[in-house]
Amino acid sequence: MPFELELNSINQIADIERRGKASDLFWPWCGANVSVLAISYGAYFLGFGINFWQATIAAFLGTVLSFALVGISSLAGKQSSVPTMIRSRAIFGVKGNLAPGFLTYLVFVGWETVLVSVATLAPGTLFDRLGGLGRDASLSLGFLVAVSLTIMGGVLGYKVIMQMQKWISLITLVATAIYMALTLNEINWQELTSLKAGSFASLIGAIIFGMTGIGLGWVNAAADYSRYLPKNVKSSHVVSWTIFGASLAPIVMVIYGAALAGSSKQLSESVASDPIGAITNILPTWFLFIFALIAILGLIGGAILDLYSSGLVLVSIGVPIKRHYAAGIDAMIMLIGTIYIVWISDNFLLPFQGFLITIGVPLAAWSAIFVADVLLRKSVHEDELFNPFGRYRGVNWSVISVMVIATFIGYGFVTNTFASWLSWQGYFMDLIGGKDGQWGYANVGVLFALVIGFTGRLALNRSRAES
Repeated sequence: MPFELELNSINQIADIERRGKASDLFWPWCGANVSVLAISYGAYFLGFGINFWQATIAAFLGTVLSFALVGISSLAGKQSSVPTMIRSRAIFGVKGNLAPGFLTYLVFVGWETVLVSVATLAPGTLFDRLGGLGRDASLSLGFLVAVSLTIMGGVLGYKVIMQMQKWISLITLVATAIYMALTLNEINWQELTSLKAGSFASLIGAIIFGMTGIGLGWVNAAADYSRYLPKNVKSSHVVSWTIFGASLAPIVMVIYGAALAGSSKQLSESVASDPIGAITNILPTWFLFIFALIAILGLIGGAILDLYSSGLVLVSIGVPIKRHYAAGIDAMIMLIGTIYIVWISDNFLLPFQGFLITIGVPLAAWSAIFVADVLLRKSVHEDELFNPFGRYRGVNWSVISVMVIATFIGYGFVTNTFASWLSWQGYFMDLIGGKDGQWGYANVGVLFALVIGFTGRLALNRSRAES
């Protein structure tokens, strides 16, 4: 049935329901990462003071490395057939996993709200050029389309999501290719080749930006979309198809966006204030309506996965309701948040993004711990994941300590300028030249959190083996 409601929740998926092949993972991950915002990201990469070729390297490495973590995490779903944050209980303990679960929930709900808000705002910018439709009407149109499709996918569940993401991917990829063909003459290779190379610190900062802004936030959802695969699917295929599906569009679009921004200083500067409008000013008028459609579709492709996974996380942290009811609650929060951002607040989006980045540091530590555990642990006793007094205990304090240490050090080496109340971060920056030094905006704290989380989990495994 085309609109069949998924009845599974955080439970283990029965073997009879596990079907498909690794290549099926291409569609959900492509659909979630084919947003036209990736074209605007090209200007942000150049904003680190690097040239086009360095931006190309940063886009490739940042995207592939971050989605490699997502690919490895997807193995947890194939191995255990439970959602990501249930599998995480094997590491942190059944009760100890409440902390990372709650942080994950905030991130999912936050980003689905941001994505739907931007999807709502996109038609307003585009129809200002077309005329004939007032701003409130165009915003309402964007809101209706974005919210309806996001809720339909997130609430109905897995099968509907897989179908929707396939069509979102196909439509958006074709339309994006047309966009590139229409704007190719805007690229000035002489201007691009004249851009001066940036420092090594700037390149590292751009790579970290690519990791955090494109792929890292999906690690805590990875197993949600691989848990329906049969156990005999090759692990290497699960990882490679996840990386390929998730990385293909962002790499191409970021590089193309960097080429456009590097060719026009005016375009590069305008992206900061209006990322959608800036990349449409170079389009012919007849293509604007189509572009509005792909802008909305690309953004809600990510929002759909966020809403579905946030529902699973809400149940996993102990709310005793069915999955689709949980997704419905998250949808209401998303609706309220979107209305507030679009129609009420004048300056909410930037501080809110700063808050989400703040949560991102401990989730980077969690991601590294989770990936290390997936690589180390040969098997999981799925039934014990629901027993707070069983094999995985209530709280695994040693792993939680690793996450706390990684987070503390990570916060010390990031500079968060999205809001004044976040200025406390970066308390170790003086060790590497200060917040205004060459490493000031590289946000290497994210990298430190990843390394400490990963090595800390490996060290705990070694000490346990020695004992």
